[in-house]
Amino acid sequence: MQSILIFGENSYIGNSFEAFAQDKFSVKKINSRGDGWKTADFSGFDCVLYCAGTAHKKNAGSGEYFAVNCDLAIETAEKAKAEGVKQFIYLSSAAVYGSQSGTFDSGTAPNPAEPYGQSKLKAEQELNKLKSDDFIVTTVRPPMVYGAGCKGNFQRLLKLAKLCPVFPDIKNKRSMIYIENLCCFFVWAIENPQAGIFFPQNADYINTTELFKAIRLNLNKKTRLTRFFNPFIYLLAGRVPALGKLFGDFVYTGSECENIEYVGFEESVGRSIF
Repeated sequence: MQSILIFGENSYIGNSFEAFAQDKFSVKKINSRGDGWKTADFSGFDCVLYCAGTAHKKNAGSGEYFAVNCDLAIETAEKAKAEGVKQFIYLSSAAVYGSQSGTFDSGTAPNPAEPYGQSKLKAEQELNKLKSDDFIVTTVRPPMVYGAGCKGNFQRLLKLAKLCPVFPDIKNKRSMIYIENLCCFFVWAIENPQAGIFFPQNADYINTTELFKAIRLNLNKKTRLTRFFNPFIYLLAGRVPALGKLFGDFVYTGSECENIEYVGFEESVGRSIF
């Protein structure tokens, strides 16, 4: 049985993977805070899954983002390599593309607009320098992750769905991934270690309007759709990042994509709100 070290003891994704994979691997978590991890023995692990990170933190300066998302990741990878770990999986982000909308693949040039995305991209570049025949660096750029207890945009949409019976009828497409589908990808990546950048996502693209309706359906609430707001949304989406993230297109495509349906869309929404 392979032995996996999750770096980032309190991360949502790390905790979810531990629960998901405990019957498949020997899994241990380690606290990324402080210097205690520096004296830990990495030599018995086959893979380090780096889940530590600072994301969209209020009042955080660029230095804090780079310290955790980049510098700490590099230091951890160097220790892993020196102690014989064979694979390092770095949890990056779609934020490396900034506020761009449209279709993205391995050939799309990153253009991070904020320190969070900039720190993730810098880490990717520096970690890539460490790869060798004996040390595989696997970079994962998931789109928006959702699931029970998650933070971020999905929780905001959930709160809105609980209160508002009316929603814009928008025909957009977005790559997203349910947390168990992401964990399923990690299992595959560990069992089939490969260097490179990967784009795991749900098997089907998600339409924001349909997602809102699905949430309310699971809450036993009806939804009234309207196109009244559409002209204003289209006008402001390019200027207001929150609207762009909610109603714009963001689609991963290409051979590096892993389209996963361990849990289907409707079931995943139901599991995410209770």
